[in-house]
Amino acid sequence: MIEIKHLKTLQSLSHCGSLAAAANHLHQTQSALSHQFSDLEHRLGFRLFIRKSQPLRFTPQGEILLRLAEQVLPLVQNALRECKEPGQTNLRIAIECHSCIQWLTPALKHFRETWPQVNVDFKSGVTFDPQPALLQRELDVVLTSDILPESHLHYTPLFDYEVKLVVAPDHPLANKLHIQPKDLIDETLMIYPVQRQRFDIWRRFLQPAGVAPTLKNVDNTLLLIQMVAARMGIAALPHWVVETFERQELVVTKTLGEGLWSRLYAAVREGEQYQPETDAFIHSARQHAIDNLPFVKGIAKLNVDDPRTTPQPTPHQW
Repeated sequence: MIEIKHLKTLQSLSHCGSLAAAANHLHQTQSALSHQFSDLEHRLGFRLFIRKSQPLRFTPQGEILLRLAEQVLPLVQNALRECKEPGQTNLRIAIECHSCIQWLTPALKHFRETWPQVNVDFKSGVTFDPQPALLQRELDVVLTSDILPESHLHYTPLFDYEVKLVVAPDHPLANKLHIQPKDLIDETLMIYPVQRQRFDIWRRFLQPAGVAPTLKNVDNTLLLIQMVAARMGIAALPHWVVETFERQELVVTKTLGEGLWSRLYAAVREGEQYQPETDAFIHSARQHAIDNLPFVKGIAKLNVDDPRTTPQPTPHQW
Protein backbone atom coordinates (compact mmCIF):
# COMPACT_ATOMS: atom_id res chain seq x y z
CA MET A 1 0.00 0.00 0.00
CA ILE A 2 2.81 2.41 0.85
CA GLU A 3 5.84 2.42 -1.45
CA ILE A 4 9.47 3.57 -1.19
CA LYS A 5 8.63 6.61 -3.32
CA HIS A 6 6.02 7.64 -0.77
CA LEU A 7 8.56 7.43 2.04
CA LYS A 8 11.01 9.53 0.02
CA THR A 9 8.31 12.11 -0.60
CA LEU A 10 7.42 12.27 3.10
CA GLN A 11 11.08 12.74 3.99
CA SER A 12 11.49 15.52 1.42
CA LEU A 13 8.38 17.26 2.75
CA SER A 14 9.81 17.12 6.30
CA HIS A 15 13.26 18.39 5.29
CA CYS A 16 12.00 21.13 2.94
CA GLY A 17 9.24 22.41 5.24
CA SER A 18 6.60 23.11 2.60
CA LEU A 19 4.80 21.42 -0.28
CA ALA A 20 6.19 23.91 -2.79
CA ALA A 21 9.80 23.43 -1.65
CA ALA A 22 9.41 19.64 -1.60
CA ALA A 23 7.99 19.68 -5.13
CA ASN A 24 10.94 21.74 -6.33
CA HIS A 25 13.40 19.38 -4.63
CA LEU A 26 11.72 16.33 -6.22
CA HIS A 27 11.53 18.05 -9.63
CA GLN A 28 7.73 17.84 -9.67
CA THR A 29 4.99 20.40 -9.90
CA GLN A 30 3.28 21.36 -6.67
CA SER A 31 -0.03 20.23 -8.17
CA ALA A 32 1.33 16.76 -8.99
CA LEU A 33 2.82 16.33 -5.53
CA SER A 34 -0.40 17.49 -3.86
CA HIS A 35 -2.36 14.99 -5.95
CA GLN A 36 0.08 12.23 -4.97
CA PHE A 37 -0.45 12.98 -1.27
CA SER A 38 -4.24 13.17 -1.67
CA ASP A 39 -4.30 9.80 -3.43
CA LEU A 40 -2.07 8.22 -0.76
CA GLU A 41 -4.17 9.65 2.08
CA HIS A 42 -7.33 8.34 0.42
CA ARG A 43 -5.87 4.82 0.20
CA LEU A 44 -4.52 4.93 3.76
CA GLY A 45 -7.67 6.40 5.25
CA PHE A 46 -6.01 9.21 7.22
CA ARG A 47 -4.32 12.58 6.75
CA LEU A 48 -0.52 12.83 6.74
CA PHE A 49 0.00 16.55 7.35
CA ILE A 50 -1.98 19.69 8.13
CA ARG A 51 -2.66 21.71 5.00
CA LYS A 52 -1.76 25.43 5.06
CA SER A 53 0.04 25.14 8.41
CA GLN A 54 2.98 27.49 8.99
CA PRO A 55 5.38 25.91 9.64
CA LEU A 56 4.22 22.64 8.11
CA ARG A 57 2.99 20.12 10.70
CA PHE A 58 2.52 16.37 10.32
CA THR A 59 -0.43 14.53 11.82
CA PRO A 60 0.38 11.81 14.42
CA GLN A 61 -0.03 9.22 11.64
CA GLY A 62 2.26 11.25 9.40
CA GLU A 63 4.89 11.38 12.15
CA ILE A 64 4.76 7.57 12.44
CA LEU A 65 5.32 7.12 8.71
CA LEU A 66 8.05 9.78 8.73
CA ARG A 67 9.92 7.80 11.40
CA LEU A 68 9.46 4.72 9.22
CA ALA A 69 11.03 6.60 6.31
CA GLU A 70 14.03 7.65 8.44
CA GLN A 71 14.58 4.00 9.40
CA VAL A 72 13.89 2.28 6.08
CA LEU A 73 15.44 4.59 3.49
CA PRO A 74 19.04 4.34 4.86
CA LEU A 75 18.72 0.53 4.76
CA VAL A 76 17.52 0.65 1.16
CA GLN A 77 20.29 3.07 0.19
CA ASN A 78 22.98 0.89 1.79
CA ALA A 79 21.62 -2.26 0.17
CA LEU A 80 21.66 -0.65 -3.28
CA ARG A 81 25.17 0.68 -2.64
CA GLU A 82 26.39 -2.83 -1.78
CA CYS A 83 24.76 -4.20 -4.93
CA LYS A 84 26.64 -1.68 -7.07
CA GLU A 85 29.93 -1.89 -5.18
CA PRO A 86 30.24 -5.28 -3.44
CA GLY A 87 32.47 -4.97 -0.39
CA GLN A 88 32.84 -1.20 -0.85
CA THR A 89 31.20 1.60 1.16
CA ASN A 90 31.30 5.35 0.61
CA LEU A 91 31.69 7.81 3.48
CA ARG A 92 31.19 11.46 2.50
CA ILE A 93 32.54 13.85 5.14
CA ALA A 94 32.42 17.63 5.48
CA ILE A 95 33.36 20.18 8.15
CA GLU A 96 31.84 23.39 9.45
CA CYS A 97 34.86 23.88 11.72
CA HIS A 98 37.07 25.65 9.16
CA SER A 99 40.29 25.13 11.12
CA CYS A 100 39.66 21.41 11.71
CA ILE A 101 41.40 20.43 8.47
CA GLN A 102 44.67 20.77 10.42
CA TRP A 103 44.03 17.54 12.34
CA LEU A 104 41.32 15.87 10.24
CA THR A 105 43.61 15.04 7.30
CA PRO A 106 45.94 12.75 9.30
CA ALA A 107 42.89 11.30 11.10
CA LEU A 108 41.38 10.40 7.71
CA LYS A 109 44.66 8.79 6.65
CA HIS A 110 44.67 6.59 9.75
CA PHE A 111 41.01 5.63 9.25
CA ARG A 112 41.56 4.64 5.62
CA GLU A 113 44.47 2.41 6.62
CA THR A 114 42.21 0.65 9.13
CA TRP A 115 39.14 0.54 6.86
CA PRO A 116 40.51 0.13 3.30
CA GLN A 117 37.10 -1.03 2.01
CA VAL A 118 35.60 2.41 2.75
CA ASN A 119 35.90 5.06 0.04
CA VAL A 120 36.29 8.40 1.85
CA ASP A 121 35.25 11.60 0.09
CA PHE A 122 35.93 14.91 1.82
CA LYS A 123 34.28 18.27 1.12
CA SER A 124 35.11 21.67 2.57
CA GLY A 125 34.81 25.38 1.86
CA VAL A 126 33.75 28.42 3.85
CA THR A 127 30.72 29.05 1.62
CA PHE A 128 29.53 25.44 1.85
CA ASP A 129 26.68 24.72 4.30
CA PRO A 130 27.07 21.02 5.17
CA GLN A 131 24.19 20.27 7.55
CA PRO A 132 21.40 20.87 4.99
CA ALA A 133 23.42 18.72 2.57
CA LEU A 134 23.55 16.02 5.26
CA LEU A 135 19.77 16.17 5.62
CA GLN A 136 19.42 15.89 1.83
CA ARG A 137 21.61 12.73 1.91
CA GLU A 138 24.43 14.38 -0.05
CA LEU A 139 26.81 13.77 2.89
CA ASP A 140 27.20 11.12 5.59
CA VAL A 141 29.10 12.89 8.40
CA VAL A 142 29.51 16.59 9.27
CA LEU A 143 31.91 17.95 11.89
CA THR A 144 30.26 20.95 13.48
CA SER A 145 29.91 23.03 16.64
CA ASP A 146 26.29 23.94 15.82
CA ILE A 147 23.26 21.80 16.71
CA LEU A 148 20.18 22.22 14.53
CA PRO A 149 17.13 21.64 16.78
CA GLU A 150 14.52 19.11 15.66
CA SER A 151 16.51 18.26 12.54
CA HIS A 152 16.44 14.44 12.66
CA LEU A 153 20.22 14.51 13.07
CA HIS A 154 22.25 12.76 15.77
CA TYR A 155 25.20 14.64 17.29
CA THR A 156 28.05 12.69 18.88
CA PRO A 157 30.39 14.91 20.97
CA LEU A 158 34.06 14.66 19.95
CA PHE A 159 35.93 17.06 22.25
CA ASP A 160 35.80 20.45 23.95
CA TYR A 161 38.14 23.28 23.00
CA GLU A 162 38.77 26.83 24.17
CA VAL A 163 38.31 29.77 21.82
CA LYS A 164 41.13 32.26 22.49
CA LEU A 165 41.63 35.83 21.36
CA VAL A 166 44.65 36.01 19.03
CA VAL A 167 46.67 39.25 18.85
CA ALA A 168 50.11 40.38 17.77
CA PRO A 169 52.82 40.31 20.50
CA ASP A 170 53.07 44.11 20.45
CA HIS A 171 49.31 44.68 20.49
CA PRO A 172 48.05 46.62 23.57
CA LEU A 173 45.72 43.72 24.47
CA ALA A 174 48.71 41.37 24.69
CA ASN A 175 49.40 42.75 28.17
CA LYS A 176 45.89 42.10 29.57
CA LEU A 177 45.29 38.95 31.61
CA HIS A 178 41.59 38.53 30.77
CA ILE A 179 39.81 40.14 27.84
CA GLN A 180 36.39 41.72 28.39
CA PRO A 181 33.91 42.57 25.59
CA LYS A 182 34.46 46.33 26.00
CA ASP A 183 38.17 45.81 25.20
CA LEU A 184 37.22 44.93 21.60
CA ILE A 185 34.98 47.91 20.80
CA ASP A 186 37.55 49.71 18.62
CA GLU A 187 39.19 46.59 17.17
CA THR A 188 38.89 44.90 13.77
CA LEU A 189 37.84 41.30 14.36
CA MET A 190 38.78 39.00 11.48
CA ILE A 191 36.39 36.08 10.91
CA TYR A 192 35.63 33.45 8.30
CA PRO A 193 33.03 34.59 5.72
CA VAL A 194 29.97 32.98 7.31
CA GLN A 195 27.12 34.41 9.38
CA ARG A 196 28.52 36.13 12.46
CA GLN A 197 25.89 34.39 14.61
CA ARG A 198 27.77 31.15 13.95
CA PHE A 199 30.79 32.36 15.96
CA ASP A 200 30.97 31.75 19.71
CA ILE A 201 32.82 35.03 20.27
CA TRP A 202 29.93 36.92 18.72
CA ARG A 203 27.00 34.89 20.03
CA ARG A 204 28.24 34.22 23.56
CA PHE A 205 30.75 37.00 24.29
CA LEU A 206 30.17 40.20 22.30
CA GLN A 207 26.45 40.21 21.55
CA PRO A 208 25.28 39.74 25.20
CA ALA A 209 27.41 42.78 26.12
CA GLY A 210 26.08 44.88 23.24
CA VAL A 211 29.57 45.23 21.73
CA ALA A 212 29.98 45.22 17.92
CA PRO A 213 33.56 45.67 16.66
CA THR A 214 34.40 46.06 12.99
CA LEU A 215 34.34 42.68 11.21
CA LYS A 216 36.63 41.66 8.34
CA ASN A 217 36.22 38.43 6.35
CA VAL A 218 39.26 36.22 5.76
CA ASP A 219 38.71 32.77 4.21
CA ASN A 220 42.06 31.14 5.04
CA THR A 221 43.33 30.26 8.53
CA LEU A 222 47.02 30.71 7.74
CA LEU A 223 46.40 34.09 6.10
CA LEU A 224 44.24 35.15 9.03
CA ILE A 225 47.03 34.40 11.53
CA GLN A 226 49.59 36.20 9.37
CA MET A 227 47.33 39.26 9.24
CA VAL A 228 47.00 39.20 13.03
CA ALA A 229 50.78 39.03 13.38
CA ALA A 230 51.02 42.08 11.09
CA ARG A 231 48.67 44.10 13.36
CA MET A 232 45.94 44.18 10.70
CA GLY A 233 43.34 43.00 13.18
CA ILE A 234 42.60 40.42 15.86
CA ALA A 235 40.93 36.99 15.71
CA ALA A 236 39.25 34.35 17.87
CA LEU A 237 40.38 30.79 17.15
CA PRO A 238 40.60 27.40 18.88
CA HIS A 239 43.71 27.40 21.07
CA TRP A 240 45.19 24.34 19.36
CA VAL A 241 45.05 26.08 15.96
CA VAL A 242 47.50 28.82 16.95
CA GLU A 243 49.68 26.83 19.38
CA THR A 244 52.58 26.45 16.90
CA PHE A 245 52.52 30.13 15.94
CA GLU A 246 52.39 31.15 19.58
CA ARG A 247 55.49 29.07 20.36
CA GLN A 248 57.26 30.90 17.52
CA GLU A 249 56.23 34.20 19.20
CA LEU A 250 54.38 35.34 16.08
CA VAL A 251 51.11 35.82 18.00
CA VAL A 252 49.81 35.83 21.57
CA THR A 253 46.61 34.18 22.82
CA LYS A 254 44.45 35.69 25.55
CA THR A 255 41.55 34.31 27.59
CA LEU A 256 38.11 35.67 26.70
CA GLY A 257 36.30 36.51 29.93
CA GLU A 258 36.53 33.53 32.28
CA GLY A 259 37.19 31.23 29.33
CA LEU A 260 35.12 30.66 26.20
CA TRP A 261 34.73 26.92 25.60
CA SER A 262 32.99 25.20 22.72
CA ARG A 263 32.28 21.61 21.70
CA LEU A 264 32.82 19.83 18.39
CA TYR A 265 30.30 17.20 17.27
CA ALA A 266 30.06 14.58 14.54
CA ALA A 267 26.57 14.93 13.02
CA VAL A 268 24.90 12.08 11.13
CA ARG A 269 21.31 11.28 10.20
CA GLU A 270 19.36 9.79 13.11
CA GLY A 271 19.92 6.01 13.26
CA GLU A 272 23.00 5.98 11.03
CA GLN A 273 25.42 6.54 13.94
CA TYR A 274 25.28 2.77 14.47
CA GLN A 275 26.51 1.86 11.00
CA PRO A 276 29.93 0.17 11.42
CA GLU A 277 31.96 2.44 9.14
CA THR A 278 30.33 5.61 10.51
CA ASP A 279 30.79 4.55 14.13
CA ALA A 280 34.41 3.57 13.43
CA PHE A 281 35.19 6.92 11.79
CA ILE A 282 33.66 8.93 14.65
CA HIS A 283 35.57 6.99 17.30
CA SER A 284 38.79 7.16 15.25
CA ALA A 285 38.48 10.93 14.70
CA ARG A 286 37.73 11.55 18.38
CA GLN A 287 40.66 9.47 19.60
CA HIS A 288 43.09 10.97 17.08
CA ALA A 289 42.14 14.51 18.14
CA ILE A 290 42.44 13.78 21.85
CA ASP A 291 45.78 12.02 21.35
CA ASN A 292 47.31 14.71 19.15
CA LEU A 293 45.73 18.12 19.78
CA PRO A 294 46.99 20.33 22.61
CA PHE A 295 44.54 22.25 24.78
CA VAL A 296 41.48 20.07 24.08
CA LYS A 297 39.39 18.23 26.64
CA GLY A 298 38.02 14.75 26.20
CA ILE A 299 34.38 14.14 27.10
CA ALA A 300 33.27 11.66 29.74
CA LYS A 301 32.41 8.41 27.94
CA LEU A 302 29.13 8.04 29.81
CA ASN A 303 27.78 11.20 28.15
CA VAL A 304 29.34 10.82 24.73
CA ASP A 305 26.10 10.05 22.87
CA ASP A 306 23.89 12.64 24.57
CA PRO A 307 24.60 16.19 23.35
CA ARG A 308 21.81 17.51 25.52
CA THR A 309 23.96 17.03 28.61
CA THR A 310 26.96 19.17 29.48
CA PRO A 311 29.40 16.83 31.25
CA GLN A 312 32.44 18.10 33.08
CA PRO A 313 35.28 17.39 30.60
CA THR A 314 38.47 15.66 31.60
CA PRO A 315 41.53 17.76 30.65
CA HIS A 316 43.96 16.10 28.27
CA GLN A 317 47.42 16.01 29.83
CA TRP A 318 50.56 17.00 27.91
